[in-house]
Amino acid sequence: MNRHIPAIAAILFSIALVVTLFGNFFGSPLISFAEEKKVIYLTFDDGPSDSVTPGILDVLKEEKTPATFFIVGSQAKGRKEILKRAFNEGHTLAVHSYSHKYKEIYSSETALLKDIETCNDLICSVTGKYSSVYRFPGGSFNIDPQLIGAVKAEGYRCVDWNASFRDSEIKNANAEDLFGAAVTTVANPKHIVMLAHDASDKSQTVLALKKVIRYFKSKGYEFKKF
Repeated sequence: MNRHIPAIAAILFSIALVVTLFGNFFGSPLISFAEEKKVIYLTFDDGPSDSVTPGILDVLKEEKTPATFFIVGSQAKGRKEILKRAFNEGHTLAVHSYSHKYKEIYSSETALLKDIETCNDLICSVTGKYSSVYRFPGGSFNIDPQLIGAVKAEGYRCVDWNASFRDSEIKNANAEDLFGAAVTTVANPKHIVMLAHDASDKSQTVLALKKVIRYFKSKGYEFKKF
């Protein structure tokens, strides 16, 4: 046996140990673990609507893709069948608002929680259970922390977004505009919460949706719902 082999082995072991302990610090770990799975949540606000929501549901069904619908309760009058379809096809119905009138619902904790409760009662009448997922109208970005605290104290998970179709921002947008926005506004490429809308004036959102879904699937994303 070569007498130098044990010494060489000891040196290699020492190098491996140093790399193992400090590799992450220097940016080159010894073992390359599989990358954590990338996920995307499709979310739709302000529906349901007679013209747009069914079109979105058709695309989601064709693409076998789950989504979360943050509903406006006042929009659901006469449209419970659309909500039932969304629920029966495996999507999540979540609370957005009942009135969607900012000045009224943000006037006090009591007013906000009442608005949420009224919307959630409607969801329960469709699904048989209350939702624990909520999105502040306009997002929570500039909301009084006391209002946010009051909602969380009621057990709600508050969901904002970090990517958007920008279908409520870009005037006269076509489907290509919305697709471009969806793929370029991503703030966290590992965990995307995508904002879109299914109100009656968002027909271009329907036209952009399939391309958006297929794009993110091609990039290895798993679609989930809340």
